[in-house]
Amino acid sequence: MVSTSGSQLLPEDAVETLIKELLPLTTILTPNIPEAKLVLRTAGIQFTEPKEGDDLAAIAMAVQSLGPKYVLLKGGHLPFTKYGRVATAESERAFVKNVLVSMDGTSCMNYAYLRSKNTHGTGCSLASAIAANLAGGMRVDQAVVTANRYVEAGISMSKDLGKGHGPINHFHSTYTLPFAPGKFIDYILERIDVKGPWRDHTHHEFVRQMQNGKLPLENFKTYLIQDYLFLIQFARANSLAAYKANDMDDIDRSAAIVRHIFREMNLHIDYCRGFGLSREDIVNHEEKMACTAYTRYVLDVGQAEDWFALQIALLPCLLGYGVIARRLFDDPTTKREGNLYWKWVENYVAHDYTEAVSLGCRMSNLKETVRRSLQVAEIVEKHAVKQSPSRIEELVKIFIHATRVCCLHYSTLILLTPIVDGNRILGHGRGRSRTLSKSAVRLPSKHRSIFVNIEGEWRVGKVPRFQCRVTSFTD
Repeated sequence: MVSTSGSQLLPEDAVETLIKELLPLTTILTPNIPEAKLVLRTAGIQFTEPKEGDDLAAIAMAVQSLGPKYVLLKGGHLPFTKYGRVATAESERAFVKNVLVSMDGTSCMNYAYLRSKNTHGTGCSLASAIAANLAGGMRVDQAVVTANRYVEAGISMSKDLGKGHGPINHFHSTYTLPFAPGKFIDYILERIDVKGPWRDHTHHEFVRQMQNGKLPLENFKTYLIQDYLFLIQFARANSLAAYKANDMDDIDRSAAIVRHIFREMNLHIDYCRGFGLSREDIVNHEEKMACTAYTRYVLDVGQAEDWFALQIALLPCLLGYGVIARRLFDDPTTKREGNLYWKWVENYVAHDYTEAVSLGCRMSNLKETVRRSLQVAEIVEKHAVKQSPSRIEELVKIFIHATRVCCLHYSTLILLTPIVDGNRILGHGRGRSRTLSKSAVRLPSKHRSIFVNIEGEWRVGKVPRFQCRVTSFTD
């Protein structure tokens, strides 16, 4: 009837019809103060200009006597000071008072005064929210309180749009996840901040040298030893996941992965024997720092965070091994004949491993890109849709960090990984300064092994392709 700005929207004769025909049928009426005063004047009922809370209650009760079962008088037009008197200056406005009256009594609801120009449509929004709450089965008093909070939040979280009085934010409590159900892993792997670390992990130089069969044997044997020690910690992490799970299906899935790891470790030992490594040789070795870094990070996430965060920390390794092996298996350029590492590839695309991966991630059409090859992750996708957008961001950070520390597992095993620095190529490996033909390579002093007979053909950015071989050492 009367807008927030004070304009009368309903003609006088229409107000009379409203009073006579509609108010007796009304469940709840939600007038603001100017509207309530208009109704009472039209009905010929005397009232006192409101100056305190009791005056508002008296006006609401007078309107309720005209027929509505409930009247919610909105006090936004009459802010009060912190002392409960009507504010006469902008700086004094501390709270507004809404009054709900019925045949059962009167209740007052105080809300902080919000300084905002975005109040367009507040009355319609409040009435609609109350109607929706009533349709949902709420009691009238509960529906009113909930609707008041909804509108209050809509004002406080509104955005300035154009000029003049803007609308409230109706979507303040609507959380939209940035992925469709069943597409959480696709979403992660497509993110710009994930693509780099994920490619570093799945296309590492260590992997490339396995693909072409040029990886030095001693490095691969070191990898086999560290991988076995890694699997022990990976089993611990999945056991922790079973402990932290609250659902029997999730407990069973984590336990199944642990059982698979046990079988895989036996397979691993059999495979290692072909390289002259016994179980005793392996277990007597010390974990390298990179192995410790990743596995203890995963366990730390499991201790400090919830069950789902632990699953995310485990995900880069669980997915990565299968993706790497499958990519190498399907790539026609992968050397098969005479490649010592082809059996490793075949092991990781075998049914037993892919079955274990499918417990955490169901995979199909693995010949396509990583994004297309990773379909619904049964464990992860089930719980991803239950997260808030802010929690998703936290989980993505865990995934990125876990991917990076998992990648370190390869970085400590590779001889030389070229990185361009101006006109130089820097090597990530273990050793001190080396001199290469056509390029100087300075290796970080914290790494400790010596490289010999390193040959490679590199193209990085605009750097031309050339052959690279160790010609002398500077120790």
